Parts: sequence; structure tokens; C-alpha cells
Amino acid sequence: MSDDSRYEAVCSRDARFDGEFFFGVATTGIYCRPSCPATTPRRKNVRFFPTSAAAPGAGFRACRRCRPDAVPGSADWNARADAVGRAMRMIGDGVVDREGVAGLAARLGYSARQVQRQLTAELGAGPVALARAQRAHTARILLQTTPLRASEIAFAAGFSSVRQFNDTLREIYAATPTELRAARPAKSSLSGPAVATGGVLGTNGGTAGVPLRLAYRGSYDTTQVFDYLARRALTGLEEMVGAPGARTYRRTLRLPHACAIVEIDERPGDGWLECRLRLTELRDLTTAIQRIRRLFDLDADPYAVAERLAANAALAPLVGARPGLRSPGTADPHELAVRAVLGQQVSVAAGRVLGDALVAAYGKPLARPDGGLTHLFPRAEDLAEAPLTELGMPESRRATLRTLATALADGTVRLDAGADRDRAEKELLGLRGIGPWTAGYVRMRALSDPDVLLESDVAVLAGARAAGAHLEDSEGWRPWRSYAMHHLWNVPRARPE
Repeated sequence: MSDDSRYEAVCSRDARFDGEFFFGVATTGIYCRPSCPATTPRRKNVRFFPTSAAAPGAGFRACRRCRPDAVPGSADWNARADAVGRAMRMIGDGVVDREGVAGLAARLGYSARQVQRQLTAELGAGPVALARAQRAHTARILLQTTPLRASEIAFAAGFSSVRQFNDTLREIYAATPTELRAARPAKSSLSGPAVATGGVLGTNGGTAGVPLRLAYRGSYDTTQVFDYLARRALTGLEEMVGAPGARTYRRTLRLPHACAIVEIDERPGDGWLECRLRLTELRDLTTAIQRIRRLFDLDADPYAVAERLAANAALAPLVGARPGLRSPGTADPHELAVRAVLGQQVSVAAGRVLGDALVAAYGKPLARPDGGLTHLFPRAEDLAEAPLTELGMPESRRATLRTLATALADGTVRLDAGADRDRAEKELLGLRGIGPWTAGYVRMRALSDPDVLLESDVAVLAGARAAGAHLEDSEGWRPWRSYAMHHLWNVPRARPE
């Protein structure tokens, strides 16, 4: 987009571009999302920024009306496989907070100076500024949804000191923590992910509950996503409660500092999904939010996907019938890889039975069960030397599972948020017993690649036949072939494997 076309989006308050860019108004010193309902500023007073972190660096503070920090992330970061895209995915996962810029650079295979230069040149902000903006957003959520003291929130959000916490909030929001807490947003689609009711949902053994609204852009096909997750839910690890249309997906999460329980409601709000997070360690909030967003594909750009796929005559009716279809990712890449191997060459139902047995035999029991949730998924380290006889699989498949677990545990195969997708797929294919279907499926879900097509998948072939689509035309579906595959999986008589 040019700056003139960006200004046209601002004039029309086009929500399609929320999170794709931000604009600052020189006369007020405020930056906003494109759909901000405030009076449109004159073109000569407007500056554009590729990220919300770049605006404070240029002296702008966040608009209190449209909450620009609360928009969905740009779909570019999943579509792009270059160093900037990988860096943005890792910063979102909290790598800079946990490992510093040096850790981020080491994961990317560059020097810290190169990473700083690349991010600043393209995004207008370096890794520290990007991580700081994310910490400020986390702090705002905690201030407006929990009764925790400001000092507790400062360290939970990842700040190294209360002074740094206070200075950052003043710079980004032009408000003190006390003022932000008092300015809880009203319930509206522009108020972002923080729920206005506030308060802690409950405490169990030190576990705090944080209510959230997880924003998305465009339409969202909750039925498709919840059906997809329900068919694969593993006993003890996940559960789907409630009637279709009003279901709640619940699961346990293993996070960098501790475990958590998440609940997501099927019935959408006006541009968001209701979420409740029970965290053992509040420091895990930022990482938990990003992993849930990847699981539910909340940063997708359904407008771009529909425009590209609807250009194909066979796919156009499918796109029209399912607006807002998503490509679910995962909350734990290692877990997804293990489950993919369990599901090789068997039906979804059979793979689920094997997964249930694996969780029961090797999963870590929760200190206190929560409804039907009783276990965390087993770590790769726990499976590397396990006999796995409880699964009732042939020794060759058990050996494949142990080989994968060993490769994940020792880092031979990397599936973190910023992993190089081509390299990861090649490393997976190098493991005995793992073929193209499994490697591609892991690439699509564990690495959130929007451009995967499993051409040998039986259900994809059946769906393509039923829809009259030809897979040889799939080059024209790039970079959204994962979404095309989900459309084919949802054609009547086709079932995803």
C-alpha cells in the first residue's frame, strides 16, 4: 500500500487494515488504528507506521478510544518466512523477554546488530522496542482485568523494575497505572481484548484467572474451528463442553514458567472471542495469549484469503459458503508433532484413541484436576526413552515416535515460533518413519504456515473431486493453500485426516 491508499483506508475507517498499519496525528500526538471512530485528521498531519511499537518511538501515544495496541496481529508475520517474519513470531512468543536480544539473534542465526538493523529499517522499531510495546499491552490487560497491585503487574508483564513499568506506560498511554486502571474500556468492538468487568475469576492453589477478549479481523467461522478441535480433543488434556453454537473449548497449557488452563467460548462477540486464562505464573500471560491466538488462527486476514481463493471457479462457491474459515494452529508445537505421528495412516478417531492412551500413560497429572482436565501433555524428553507399549502400536511406529521425541528434545528438529520452515520440514523428513504428509501437516499447524497443501491426503482428493477443483491449479492459490485445503476438507463427503 502507498501512504495515499492508507489514508483512504483511514478516511473510510476500514477495519480490514487494523493491525496492518497504524497512523499518528501530528497535531494531537496520538496514534490510532485505521478504524478509529474519531474525526479523520487532515492528510498533511498524518504519519503512518508499520507497527504499534514504532509510533511511541516517534513521540506518539496510544489513542484511548480505539485502543490501537489491542488489534489482531498482521497476517504478514505468518505468511513471511524471512528473518523479519520469524523475528516477529518469536518476539510475540516472548523470546526477547526470556532470552534477550542476544537469544533472539542466536535463534535467527544473525548477530544482534543485524537483527536490530533489519527490524528498525523495515518496522521502525528494534526488538527491544517491539518487546516493550508488548509488555505494555500485557500490563494494561492486567491493570484492567485483575485487582493485582501495580508492582506485581510490573514484574508479571516482564518489566525489570517498577520505574521502567511506570515510564513505559506514561510514554505509550500518557497515563499512570492508576489512571489506566480507572479508565477500563466500555464493552465495544474497539475496546480490544480486555474485558471491562475486571476482577479475578478464581484462585486455585495460587492460580489467577484473567478474562480476555481476543480480537480478530473480518468474519470468523467458529463452527468450523470448534468442530475441528472437538474431533481431535484428547481426554484429560482437552474438553469441549456445551451444545453446538454455545460450546466452550478447555485445555491445559505447558508454558515457559508453569502450567495454565484456558477456556475459549464458541459464541463470538463483535470481533473477538471470549477467553479465560487461569495462570499459575502471571509472567506467562503474553506467551499464553500468543499461543492461543495461533491455535485459533486469530491473526488471519480473511479478506486476502477470500480474494485469492475466490478467483478460482471451483473454490469460489466454497469460499462464499464459509466466510471466515480458519486454519487452526497449535498451542504447543512439540505436542502437535507427536500427535501428527500418532495420526499417521490412521483415521482421526483412531489417532485420538492413541493420543488418549499417551496422555494417560505419560502425561503429567495436574496438582488439582479442573473439570475433565487432568493432565499436561507429556514432554518430548519423557517420551524419548519411553517403551510406549501402552499404545498398542507396532514397534516400528513406536520407534518413530521415540526418534521424533529425541530430535525435539535435543534440538535436532526445531519447531519454535520462529523456526525456519523449510529447514524444519527437511529435518522432519530426515527422521526414519516420517513422510511428506506428516512433515507438511506439522509445518501447517505447528509452524502456522498458511501455504501448505497435502496433495496426497485422501480427504483433500475427495473434496477436490466433489468440488470440481484441480490440484494442479494450486499455484494460483498461494500463499493461502492451507485455507484452500480446509475448504476442501469441509466439502460434503470429505473429512479431514
